[in-house]
Amino acid sequence: MAEIEDQIADLISHHQVVLFMKGTAEYPKCGHSSRAVELLERCGVEFEAVDVLADPAMRAAIKTYSNWPTLPQAYIDGEFVGGSDILAVLYERGELQKQLGVEPEPEGPPMVELDVTDSAQAVLASGLEEAAEGVVRFTVSPSYQYDLSLAPKVETDVVVPCGQVDVHVPRHCAARANGTTIDFARGPDGEGFRIKNPAEPPRPHPVMPEELKRWLDGEREVQLFDVRSAEERQQAAIAAAKVMAPGGDVAALEGLPTDTTIVLFCHHGLQSGTAASRLCREGYSEVYVLTGGIDAWAAEVDPSIPRY
Repeated sequence: MAEIEDQIADLISHHQVVLFMKGTAEYPKCGHSSRAVELLERCGVEFEAVDVLADPAMRAAIKTYSNWPTLPQAYIDGEFVGGSDILAVLYERGELQKQLGVEPEPEGPPMVELDVTDSAQAVLASGLEEAAEGVVRFTVSPSYQYDLSLAPKVETDVVVPCGQVDVHVPRHCAARANGTTIDFARGPDGEGFRIKNPAEPPRPHPVMPEELKRWLDGEREVQLFDVRSAEERQQAAIAAAKVMAPGGDVAALEGLPTDTTIVLFCHHGLQSGTAASRLCREGYSEVYVLTGGIDAWAAEVDPSIPRY
């Protein structure tokens, strides 16, 4: 443990900003890590990203070293700052930029326009009346996950008048939220809010093992890619698969039309989901993730493949 702590201390002392996170800056593997990366990148500073998933000893040691139970964790000028929530608060106050020695954003709220339909306004207004306190708050994560809820008021939020209600949007979400339509609909599948955002990239689709088998048997032309590490591929493999670097590598798709049916898989589906999202952001429209990964394929389609 002492050796790992020395390594942590060395990282912190040799870099102005260090982010201990899940995944890499290019391919974060959790929403909180992605948010922290985004905030630091918006400040325009270089930082050292340490992937704790690559080293379980580091993952355990940094929590003890910082006396902080969650990840990511940011250090600036040798001092522990906190996780993504604290970074977001500091950023919205302009304090993070000051601590990093960069110019804050121009004064004044960023542009945010929302289209909240009459039906959505009515539901939100009713919720506010019943709650008697709080505000309607709308957030959009870097991976375009949405949260529309009644929440405590945050002074730095952008307040967007929307008919019967005001919608509060965190400053760091403003660019992603701009232009979003919020509706409330009732139908055969139930009722709830429907959110459409023109900035949201296409999302990957799931495909079950047996359906993928039919595709590979000739039902549909498909390009299958394995995004696991070389060590994992040595343990188990699907013969029809090509290799793609973990995290997603557009170079592996060179020459393929953007509407090609592309299926990615990993061990259980998490890593391939991240890689698939990246391909969607690059403009590929027919990207699928094998549900359950190669483990599900071995269990449901080809029992000759070792499970690990």
